[in-house]
Amino acid sequence: MSHTFSPEVIGEIQERARLGRCEVRGWGARRAVPGFDDLLILTAGLSPTPLEDHRERCDTRTVLGTRNASEPVILDIPITIAGMSFGALSAGAKEALARAATLTGTSATTGEGGLIPEERGAAKTLVYQCLPSRYGFDPDHLRAADAVEIVLGQGASPGAGGVLLGQKVTTPVAYMRDLPEGVDQRSASRHPDWAGADGLRVKIEELREVTGWRIPVYVKIGASRVAPDVRHAVEAGADVIVVDGMQGGTGAAHDVFIEHTGIPTLAALRLAADTLRALSVENEVQLVISGGIRSGADVAKALALGADAVSVGVAALIALGCNSPSDDTGADVSLGYRALGTSPGSCTACHTGGCPVGIATQDDMLADRLDPDFGAERVANYLRSLATEATMLARACGRASVHDLAPDDLVALTVEAAAMARVPLAGTTWIPGVTG
Repeated sequence: MSHTFSPEVIGEIQERARLGRCEVRGWGARRAVPGFDDLLILTAGLSPTPLEDHRERCDTRTVLGTRNASEPVILDIPITIAGMSFGALSAGAKEALARAATLTGTSATTGEGGLIPEERGAAKTLVYQCLPSRYGFDPDHLRAADAVEIVLGQGASPGAGGVLLGQKVTTPVAYMRDLPEGVDQRSASRHPDWAGADGLRVKIEELREVTGWRIPVYVKIGASRVAPDVRHAVEAGADVIVVDGMQGGTGAAHDVFIEHTGIPTLAALRLAADTLRALSVENEVQLVISGGIRSGADVAKALALGADAVSVGVAALIALGCNSPSDDTGADVSLGYRALGTSPGSCTACHTGGCPVGIATQDDMLADRLDPDFGAERVANYLRSLATEATMLARACGRASVHDLAPDDLVALTVEAAAMARVPLAGTTWIPGVTG
């Protein structure tokens, strides 16, 4: 068997030859890249000593947007829900995610395509996204938000606009986005209002004026040229930087972008944190990292490397019921997966609109399979478990706050992870590219 032309590669070539088009799919990169599993946490012993579980407090309170906003975002946990649009997701899924955020004292994010009433009503703290497409953008909705996030890119497809296939552009979605119903939508890859960092500064000032300098302005970048992008965003006046690594998910993107662009979350996080430190704004501009966050251990490691908070997308959808073999009515939905050419546990067919569990769909009959109340409880339970795990690990390191975790609390298992995260290889003092 050829490594270069494996059966999978041969199949992909034959499919391209038959159809003459690129593959579009959901979720994120399938390839294995260095990640948080390649790091270990050094817990305390004699110096320092660990904190006693359940008796000594470990703080998880998180504040985002302290640089300029008169009303920064205050969260109970450092775990937020990433932007996922109404269009990519059903209205019930958006409502469930927003309700879960409220139950756990964190924030939800609108995603591309505007704000639906169910989401604003369910979310105590809501981040309103401003994207290149301007789909559904409404100044009144912006003023009703608790923060605004200017999206320059996402980790699954940095440098490219979003995709929404026609089968998901139903009447409500088409109305919100001012699009023709049933026609494939491809978003712009860059904002039409500016061509560079100076223009971004003007846009940030406009958004501040619209909201009376009340709410924070986030800038989200897809992890690619991280250091210069972070520097430009900071100089343009951003309050919060959001960096989305290549493991970040998507409702629909071309496979060639998902697998072959951007850099891993681990590398992007350290580059972003180091850039903020070099600019002497690490205590002034907050950093949120996303892309492949799954567990409380991932959260703790991200905070130790310099993040102030993390954002979860695909993991939140899995908690909601994505890739489950049954829907919220208890019915077996294996036939629905089979119709999409996939199975529960390996489904990435979010782009088709045929989601058997009612999450990534605009089909009313499919959407009815999701119970927003039941789904919200599941997602809330998941978020609570992440926060609990992160505090357990912070206590074990002798930290009274999860935000006190530091790179000194980490070692790497591989040379690649050590170089990307800039922490020592386990059992040594060697940091590739840093120490001799």
